[in-house]
Amino acid sequence: MNPTTLRFGIWMLATPLLIATIGLGFQGLAAVNSAMFFTWGYFVEVLIAGLLQGVLYSLVALGFVLIFKASGVFNFAQGSMVLFAALTLVGFIEMGLHWTLAFVVTAGVMVLLAMVIEKVVLRPLVNQPHIILFMATIGIFYFLDGFGQTLWGSDVKLLDIGIPKDPRFILEGIFEGGILVNSFDLVAALVGAALVAVLALFFQYTRVGRALRAVADDHQAALSVGIPLKTIWVIVWSVAGIVALVAGIMWGSKAGVQFSLALIAFKALPVLILGGFTSIPGAIVGGLIIGAGEQVAEVFVGPLVGGAIQDWFAYMLALVFLLFRPQGLFGERIIERI
Repeated sequence: MNPTTLRFGIWMLATPLLIATIGLGFQGLAAVNSAMFFTWGYFVEVLIAGLLQGVLYSLVALGFVLIFKASGVFNFAQGSMVLFAALTLVGFIEMGLHWTLAFVVTAGVMVLLAMVIEKVVLRPLVNQPHIILFMATIGIFYFLDGFGQTLWGSDVKLLDIGIPKDPRFILEGIFEGGILVNSFDLVAALVGAALVAVLALFFQYTRVGRALRAVADDHQAALSVGIPLKTIWVIVWSVAGIVALVAGIMWGSKAGVQFSLALIAFKALPVLILGGFTSIPGAIVGGLIIGAGEQVAEVFVGPLVGGAIQDWFAYMLALVFLLFRPQGLFGERIIERI
């Protein structure tokens, strides 16, 4: 069995035990602080809300993983790609296109953008140090951020494509009164999970996926065996652009299409630190851990420390994690011999 698949299975099986342990811990905190209300139903409700949010984190993290697997470089521009894709989609909708047609046209724009990035930015930097490519992605970030707002405006834009947002109760047979969740979060989680599954299969079982992994390992070696580097980079940036479009739709429909979308994408950084920069299963598990952890911490630990810990909890968790396993849960340990 593939070691990555084995670790993924172990973590998914261990999750219920971990959740139960965390729940007992918060139950103890509630007993110490009488002002804190704790029931298992409420804990599960908070946990599910965090997990659904975590799927969106995993979706954003996928864009980073895709570029990193193909170039070995952290794509600083992924956040601006989410914003640019969402702005472009809303722009086409405001021009009178139905959202499905606007999605197709925007996906074409993201593919065209990938071709331009490959030809203008990446092709001249083949075999350059990774820090040079990283600095290039910073330039792409600021260009797309300004270019998108120049084309479509900088005002907060509403994005409504008909996803239901009414609350609903689930697990009524297990918990008295059921667990209250938002229908939008369920739909977003299902869309994100489906896209994650498709990309995981794409990387693991297709020739293009194997070529992407080869390019990430060594550009020169990949070229020597006939892998067209420029084609691979166009494909991976196109896929990352479409992932950014889906993430932009979900985040934009939830919080509005605005400048902060580019910053929300950076929440994927602690996800990647936990899961591993080159691992799609790691993006899944890391996103779920970050999403559930920050939500549970905000609700149950926040009142004990004054609240407002959701924004920095993920980064502190990643910082602690770096001390013990810097390569991530699913990252490979790199050993250099002299």
